[in-house]
Amino acid sequence: MRMQTELLSLNRSTLYYQPTAPSPAEVALKHRIDELYTAHPYYGSRRITAVLRRDGVVVNRKAVQRHMQEMGIAGVAPGPHTSRRHPTHPVYPYLLRHLTAAHPNHVWGIDITYVRLQAGWLYLVAVLDWYTRYVVAWELDQSLEIGFVLQAVDAALTVGCPLIWNSDQGSHFTSPQYLERLEARGIQISMDGTGRALDNIFTERLWRTVKYEEVYLQSYDTPRAARQSLARYFAFYNQERPHQALGYLTPATLYFGTRSEASARYDSRKGEELGFCVFPTVSMS
Repeated sequence: MRMQTELLSLNRSTLYYQPTAPSPAEVALKHRIDELYTAHPYYGSRRITAVLRRDGVVVNRKAVQRHMQEMGIAGVAPGPHTSRRHPTHPVYPYLLRHLTAAHPNHVWGIDITYVRLQAGWLYLVAVLDWYTRYVVAWELDQSLEIGFVLQAVDAALTVGCPLIWNSDQGSHFTSPQYLERLEARGIQISMDGTGRALDNIFTERLWRTVKYEEVYLQSYDTPRAARQSLARYFAFYNQERPHQALGYLTPATLYFGTRSEASARYDSRKGEELGFCVFPTVSMS
């Protein structure tokens, strides 16, 4: 071992490093921050710190800011640097002002949120069809590395091809790997304005629903348990849960046109390319 490290110019002690798990106090604090943010997404670090202190939690604002950055969340109120992007990455204009999604595959949105475990956390990314509220694809990972975002994008593009794809200006969504996939399919890329609260409202509403109807009712002990439970929930959300904004149709019924067709395509969506880009408008009457 000593000879190998000398040949590679490595410090031998680095080979024995074992990452330390987050402390129970840190996990509990992040879970509480997640609950406050989900209930009040317009809360920034100052207000969350004030609520935590009011509840008897000894914490300063810098710690809350650090945790929120690690969790990938920021208050949606206007302000500087609410959506961090890489300084060398391009930014695209917001294309959805005064535009309403008119049919399936007209507008898709993508976003990332934090999912808690008993002794840690995961990150969840989802691609949502804005017209039908159908979750086209989702992925889960233990880190914020870009790989799981690209997997979700690739999975979504086997299901359909939107005219417009919207995201925030985070570094995942301004990266060349992400943008190249959309540009190759001729998709118009849209990005939220910095600090604008309503530009990605449909995806934010999805996160609230997922957390209150699934995440906060469960107690995931492992990433595998979280993935299995979320898979069941998203299948329920897409195919069984009536959606008030859709006239109590399910997202899959509206997205695919009929329940039988929705079921067939849902079962095969990960295994084959569906050669379509735009569905006709489906009446909700």
